Amino acid sequence: MNKITILILLFSTFCFGQKNQEIEKPIRNLFLGMKNADPELVKSAFAENAVLQTITKDGSVKSDSIQDFITSVSKFSKGDLDERITVEAIHTDGDLASVFTPYSFYLKGKLSHCGANSFQLVKQNKEWKIQYIIDTRRKENCKEVK
Repeated sequence: MNKITILILLFSTFCFGQKNQEIEKPIRNLFLGMKNADPELVKSAFAENAVLQTITKDGSVKSDSIQDFITSVSKFSKGDLDERITVEAIHTDGDLASVFTPYSFYLKGKLSHCGANSFQLVKQNKEWKIQYIIDTRRKENCKEVK
C-alpha cells in the first residue's frame, strides 16, 4: 500500500469513529443519567415525542411513558441503576440511525436482568436524539458485564 492509500484509510476510520461517537452520545447520556439518578440528563437524550416500549415474556409489546420513566429515575439514589451495554451495530442513512445494544441491568449492584435494546435515533438541529427504544428483558442466560 502506498502512503496516500494508508492516509485515506486512516482518515476514513477517524471520521467513521467520530460519527459513531456522536450517534452513541445520547445513548451513553441516557445510561449515565440513570446511573447518576439525573433526570435532566436522561431527558436530554430523547427527542420530543420519543417512544419507549418493551417486548414482554408473552411476546406482546408494552408501551411506557417517557416522562414516567424520567420521573422514576429521580426516585433512585446515585449508583442504584446501572445498565451496561455493548454497541453491536450502528446503521445510518442521513439523519436516521439504528443502534443495537445487548445489555445487563444492575439494580443496587446486583444483576437484575438482561436483554437487548434497539434504538432509533434522529438528528435534529445538528444533534442526535433517541426517537424510539424497544427492548427485551429476561432473567435467564444473562452474562455479567463489567
